[in-house]
Amino acid sequence: MTVETSLSEDSSATADSVPAVELGAVGKIFTAGSVTALQEVSLTVAAGEFVSFIGPSGCGKSTLLRIVADLEQPSSGTVVVHGKTARKARLDQDYGIAFQQAGLLDWRTVQENVELPLQLHGIGKRERRARSAELLEITGLTDFARRYPAELSGGMQQRVAIARALARKPPLLLMDEPFGALDEMTRERMQGELLRIAEETGAAVIFVTHSIPEAVFLSDRVVVMTPRPGRITAVLDTGGWDRDGETDVRSSDAFFASVAAVRAALHEGHGTDPSDTAGRDIR
Repeated sequence: MTVETSLSEDSSATADSVPAVELGAVGKIFTAGSVTALQEVSLTVAAGEFVSFIGPSGCGKSTLLRIVADLEQPSSGTVVVHGKTARKARLDQDYGIAFQQAGLLDWRTVQENVELPLQLHGIGKRERRARSAELLEITGLTDFARRYPAELSGGMQQRVAIARALARKPPLLLMDEPFGALDEMTRERMQGELLRIAEETGAAVIFVTHSIPEAVFLSDRVVVMTPRPGRITAVLDTGGWDRDGETDVRSSDAFFASVAAVRAALHEGHGTDPSDTAGRDIR
């Protein structure tokens, strides 16, 4: 007998006053090769806040994201997700996760891919249909509900992956370079879509990227990390512009000032000149 539950009983609901993530002196040592990936990483991400992590390749950004998701275990320190242990938060499905590859099931339609997490958790068919319809409308994919992944562009596939990650209404979204493989025009369009989705759902977002302009455009705060072992060297407030206005914020003085500040923090102490990378992403 199939037991069907209701989204209204979702245990992921949490009070806005509870931080989305609290990291306390988190460290990670990979025993193979004795590699210290992370060292003394401490940060609090508020409910509904958009925070990006940026740093050189190999600095532990993705490892830290996987630790928050309970896909890796820290060697030291504490991780609290919505007031729970990372393991409890994972079991309660308190977060959605999206990677650079959409990871859709080719044999399932767009609607069926979005509904998969709900189906796995015994949500009734009628409620699954209603929730997927809501998410497909949010992501602008209503007309493609019965299409298969192979019929979609890369950007559309990523929107399906984001919709699937939001299926159980998680208060936290973890994203590891989800737009890294997209062309620049699609990437910028998806950045706008992600901001709109985050605002409409109220989810906190932890976003890993190698792109300074992307981090600045999306985030309330940008966390800058050092080369391995990864440590937080700076946390910069961004978003000093009206993203909902008619002016392209990427051409504003405030945007360029924030990009310059992040670039300077990224290069500080590395013996490099931030002007060497003017106008380019750090990858």
